[in-house]
Order: sequence, then C-alpha cells, then structure tokens
Amino acid sequence: MAVLLGIDFGTKRTGIAHTDPLQLIASGLTTLPTKEVIPFLMDYVRDHAVEKCVVGLPKQRDNSPSEVEPHIQQFIQALQKAIPQLVIDRYDERFTSKMATQTLLMSGAKKQQRKNKALVDKISATLLLQAYLDASLQSNKRT
Repeated sequence: MAVLLGIDFGTKRTGIAHTDPLQLIASGLTTLPTKEVIPFLMDYVRDHAVEKCVVGLPKQRDNSPSEVEPHIQQFIQALQKAIPQLVIDRYDERFTSKMATQTLLMSGAKKQQRKNKALVDKISATLLLQAYLDASLQSNKRT
C-alpha cells in the first residue's frame, strides 16, 4: 500500500507527517520552511508511493475559515500544479497545535523543547493525519 501524507501548513513553517504503508499509524516526518515544502514533496512523491495528501483545514470556533485559509488555498493550487497526480484531501485541524503542546508537556519535554515551534508543527501534522486515519477507519466500519 501507499502512504498518506499530512500537512500542517503555516505561512513560515510547515509540519509534515506520513503513515506507515498499512496506513495505521501517523508519524512526524519533518518541518520545513514553507517555501521548501513543494520541492520536498516533489522528491518524496518521486521516491515513495503516496496515495493521498491530507492538508489541514483550520477553522475558527464559529466554524468560519481561519485567516490563513487563503494562503492554504494558494499552497494547494501550487501543489496541484507541481504534482498533478497527487490526491489532496482536507481535514479539520482545530486545536492540533494546542494538542501538540499538551502532548509535549505530558511527555515530560523540557520547556525549551515545548517552545520549539518546528517540533510543535511536526507533531501537529502527525495529530492531524492520525485523526484523519481514525475517522477513515470509523467511516469504513459503518459501511
């Protein structure tokens, strides 16, 4: 089977996660400056079988789009142009950054590690992708 990729987009840095080939577990892959993400993904897709890329869908508490959404739309358009065969899906990413920070806190990470925004972005991408996997599993059980 092919892997899935998860992307926690940020205007400065973007966290990237991937699954195992059985698509059971998400794990952090890397965090990159956002301008380096598309070239990285072009190389990754060339070297690995990728079924789908899940890009976070940030929303406000009232369900309205986040202020970063126009930037994400531009990123998705550029990604689709660069890698036309890549299937892109969106998934709600509300609270993933807070959950990532909480995960670091619960793991006993020192204050310096918890302030490492690149690490938080990678964990956020992992949480996003794992939530997507879990929701897909639940959806498949119902059908």
